[in-house]
Amino acid sequence: MIDNLKVKPEKLTSSCKIEDLDFETTADLKPLRGIIGQERATKALEFSLNVKKKGYNVYISGLSGTGRNSYARSITEEHAKEMKAPDDWVYVYNFSTPDKPKALSMDKGTGKEFKKDLEQVIDKLLEEIPNAFSGTDYETQKSEIHQQYQQKHKEVIQKLNEIAKKHGFVFRETEQGLVTAPLSDGKPMSQEEYEELSTEEIQELREKSEKLNLETIDLFNELRSIEEKAREEIKKLEKRVSYYVLNEHLKDLFKAYGKRQKVVDYLHELEQDILENIKQFKNGKSKGAQSPQEMLMMQMKPKGNFMNRYQVNLFIDNSKKEYAPMIQETNPSYYNLLGSIEYKNEMGALKTDFTQIKPGALHQANGGFLIIQAREVLTEPFAWQILKRSLKTGEINIENMGKQWGQVVTSSIKPEPIPLDIKVILIGDPYIYRLLFSYDEDFKKLFKVMSDFDVEMDKNKDHMMKMAGFISAHCEEQELLDFDKYAVKRVIDYSSRIADHQKKLSSRFNQIVEILYEADAWASTENATHVGTEHVEKAIQEKIYRNSKYEEKLNEMFDEGTLLIDVEGEKIGQINGLAVMGTGEHSFGRPSRITVSTYKGKAGIINVEREVKQSGNIHDKGVLILSGYLGAKFAQKNPMALSVSISFEQTYSMIDGDSASSTELYAILSSIADIPLKQGIAVTGSVNQKGEIQPIGGANEKIEGFYDVCKIKGLTGEQGVMIPEKNLKNLMLKEEVIESVKAGEFHIYAISHVDQGIEILTGIPAGKCDEEAGYPEGTIYHKVAEKLKRVHEEEKKDHKKEENK
Repeated sequence: MIDNLKVKPEKLTSSCKIEDLDFETTADLKPLRGIIGQERATKALEFSLNVKKKGYNVYISGLSGTGRNSYARSITEEHAKEMKAPDDWVYVYNFSTPDKPKALSMDKGTGKEFKKDLEQVIDKLLEEIPNAFSGTDYETQKSEIHQQYQQKHKEVIQKLNEIAKKHGFVFRETEQGLVTAPLSDGKPMSQEEYEELSTEEIQELREKSEKLNLETIDLFNELRSIEEKAREEIKKLEKRVSYYVLNEHLKDLFKAYGKRQKVVDYLHELEQDILENIKQFKNGKSKGAQSPQEMLMMQMKPKGNFMNRYQVNLFIDNSKKEYAPMIQETNPSYYNLLGSIEYKNEMGALKTDFTQIKPGALHQANGGFLIIQAREVLTEPFAWQILKRSLKTGEINIENMGKQWGQVVTSSIKPEPIPLDIKVILIGDPYIYRLLFSYDEDFKKLFKVMSDFDVEMDKNKDHMMKMAGFISAHCEEQELLDFDKYAVKRVIDYSSRIADHQKKLSSRFNQIVEILYEADAWASTENATHVGTEHVEKAIQEKIYRNSKYEEKLNEMFDEGTLLIDVEGEKIGQINGLAVMGTGEHSFGRPSRITVSTYKGKAGIINVEREVKQSGNIHDKGVLILSGYLGAKFAQKNPMALSVSISFEQTYSMIDGDSASSTELYAILSSIADIPLKQGIAVTGSVNQKGEIQPIGGANEKIEGFYDVCKIKGLTGEQGVMIPEKNLKNLMLKEEVIESVKAGEFHIYAISHVDQGIEILTGIPAGKCDEEAGYPEGTIYHKVAEKLKRVHEEEKKDHKKEENK
């Protein structure tokens, strides 16, 4: 029976068949530009990119190295090429509400033209308007208006003087306006004459002056009305002159950019504002150099930057884009996503205007696709919240982060929001996806599609040829030497080893690419014409060597006897378990001695590691399952009256996992039955309460780790490893171990039940329970049952003695 459980050498690996590779070197193949073995993920991603409805953004889930980033870039770029480039966007001054700049959309490429044309118009107005006001036509018309209203002004003044003379006064025009002067002998009284007046005479003059004021109120109102009308006429004249100049230039802007109503409205507002502030243009451009004092005074003047209002902030310029944008934001901070409002320090105060509004990734990707990493956007303050808000509202509102903290920034503006039409591709791992889906209500509404990238794919001829095409593509893109088909075969076998499965290939292409680069380097050092099997093998072994220092140190300690282990002979209650350790790039198996002591006392299993808090939850669970198995097997009639102590010897770090539970069970059975176990056979495998052996991880590393120790100690031909039968499909062992198995120096056993395992370790049958007679004599379970029965009876006797005292 034991021989039937030995695994044949041909089942210890699954090598790629060379006849399945129909080429000589990768130069014969068409380079593969797509992705391999991710049909589920690619269909989900394609679906998301095709759906135009709100909320169908996509979360790409998968481990690093599965090609999720590169494929996301390539597929979104393909979709972007089928879409037209989006509009340009500009920010302009809001003449009615200056602190709320207006956003204008324009046809692709017209934004910078609009900015250029408007700046030219303003420059020309600054040149031509002063010329228009210095022309003879304007001066003639202005003179006529002055003459017309000056005559009316004189007539009113004459009427005022007629009334004033009746009261002994006359009106005189001064720089301060009209003033009254008392008359003396028909002439205005001098200051000396006024000072010689008595108090009674002065009081009399004041009374006459008050009467004069009352009688002339209407005439003064008429005079003010004449002056106001004169100013209005002058202003109308200035508007007519300005409008003539302005219209000549603005009509071209209306013609060129009048397709969009918001632009037309802005141009009308611009026109009206220029006419209302024409005095700002009358002086034209400043000429000549200015002294520092003059420049400082200009900065201090509130209207010093008046002309800034006529500038155009070319916010998004898509003139050079041939199709929709695809932006990959590598630093998705708050401002990098949303855009920002920059500030200038003017005389110690922070100030800004619409020209200081800067775009973010959302603006740049608007009308196309935005790719961001989930972990990065979640760790940036407020970035995740602002991304969700923009997607929910369908618009981008630029505001400073200070508002999120409740801070107030001086001279702030609130730009008009820009409509958002975007598809967001969020890339992260499955753990982040589960967290967001469970705890963020908005996430499931905004990211309705999950594209799940697998870490493995089926090992079939199609995928193997695609893997060869993948290698060909990298040879072409990275200028590597071509790989012959034997080298490709070794890479495919390495991929299966990474996948830990005979019928699978790994989808973690970053690890494959590393081997391609390193194999090319080794081939180049030998001046080879192409990469062969020996170069790939050297790349793999050198990579292992670079990262295996810790493994070698442990093996040295086994060789020196610092770490105690027996790989031959038999011992009671002692067995070799197997664990997997890793140093990042490299994982390896480490044998560990497990010992069990059983003794009379309180029934139960004492897990030494758990007692000292070095045991994880899963390991604790495995130990408790052993209690269930032993109870169901041997405590149906009488309770177990033994204490069991389990310890991992010379292990001082945290222990977790249940892959040693069957190993521990064998040691317990050995200790109870006083039957030794073969020390040359190491064991791995999880056990359930029914005694069935369950599969574990790291089978290859565990087998190879124990083989290396046996090799150091000396192979006897009796050594081997016992694994779960369900792990046979995971075996991709190195060639040295397979050759040793072929030579009969090392053995691998595959079992499905504890009964098979205990027989391999002891050479004694486990025994099947007979309801009446119990377990057959000479079996392991019979010895266990008898020991437990004897201990129970002794306990009963001891209990009676205690009662009789």
